[in-house]
Amino acid sequence: MVNRWIRSIDWLILLPVLGLLAIGCVALYSSSHSFQSMGHQPNYFSAQLLWVALGLVGMTILSLVPPRWIQSLSPHLYVLSVLLLGAVLVIGSTGMGATRWLKIGPLRLQPSELAKLATLLALARYLSRPRVDVNRPRDFLLASSLLLLPFLLVVRQPDLGTALVFAAMALPVYYWSGLKSGNLFLILFPGLVMLASFNFYAFLVVMAALFIYLLASRRSMALISFNFLLNVFIGLLTPVLWNHLKPYQQQRIRIFLRPEMDPLGAGYQIIQSKVAIGSGGLWGKGFMQGSQTQLRFLPEQHTDFIFAVIGEEFGFIGAVLTLLLFALLLLRITQFASQCRNPFFSLVSIGIGTIFTFHVLVNIGMTLGFLPVTGLPLPFISYGGSAMLTNLAMIGLLLNFYRHRFEAG
Repeated sequence: MVNRWIRSIDWLILLPVLGLLAIGCVALYSSSHSFQSMGHQPNYFSAQLLWVALGLVGMTILSLVPPRWIQSLSPHLYVLSVLLLGAVLVIGSTGMGATRWLKIGPLRLQPSELAKLATLLALARYLSRPRVDVNRPRDFLLASSLLLLPFLLVVRQPDLGTALVFAAMALPVYYWSGLKSGNLFLILFPGLVMLASFNFYAFLVVMAALFIYLLASRRSMALISFNFLLNVFIGLLTPVLWNHLKPYQQQRIRIFLRPEMDPLGAGYQIIQSKVAIGSGGLWGKGFMQGSQTQLRFLPEQHTDFIFAVIGEEFGFIGAVLTLLLFALLLLRITQFASQCRNPFFSLVSIGIGTIFTFHVLVNIGMTLGFLPVTGLPLPFISYGGSAMLTNLAMIGLLLNFYRHRFEAG
């Protein structure tokens, strides 16, 4: 049985994951060594090894269960994740100005990590039903309501970075399930309206472009009016929402645009991260030889900014190797999603690929100073038990679906 399971594994998915886990453990050992030498910080490396071991066990189990169990349990997992998110707001543990965790004895669980996977499973189950058409307003709104509830609960924590994962996950899943390109454009357009809403003339130009597009698309007058008025409302609401952001969230965006405004405060993370990566050169300074890492100039070096540790100690070569492993994994997931004959398997697979892609782009973009600091971890590399268990659970689902990829839904 073991030999048959090994032969059924998609090694093009598993090998990049194992490589990323190895890189993560090496980088985490180095980044946590400075903490250990101070004598007052926990051993992140040992804890991460435990999470990796538990995650691999969970991955193996999920790769073996009948896939119909996964599909039938999806609504129950979704309800459980929403209840846990609600519990966080009532009895959650607070850290670094946010309430994101539930304490269970000595452990801290982050329900938003589970909610990403549970929401994806529920969304894929709904969209894969035979009579559901995501281009119909009713079906689209019902699908979006599955995303909206956990999105709002996560925003309330507040954890805007994780909340954005739900929005980013939705669009490729909708498109994969048959959403027309014109409808996808109309969904994306409010994002442009939000950016333009802070400048009156830019807002007018964007709204004029939308009006011309709607007329040219020959849609009904009712639909044209609804889309236009909705975008006007979003544009007027955006400055109000900006004023309701937490001060630290506004500051992160301002510092992202101009880190030099506060080089010893909010901009310190971005500046030190760029210094660490830039000092690594081609081959890096060597394992446990990075000055920014070992002298702890780099904040959150075991979580949010662990890619800077890789860049400093293993240089351009180490950073590129990490990116290549992510690229191989994500390309294989996309290829595999297109092979699945079961629409549920296909939608879940493309959603998992989107979650990983969003995390990688945002985390590395943040580390390089291209994006604001959001706190999204780097999959399989950053320290964190909830994230590691969820990520390996998603790999377990992919390995499961690979074994059944030619089975029709």
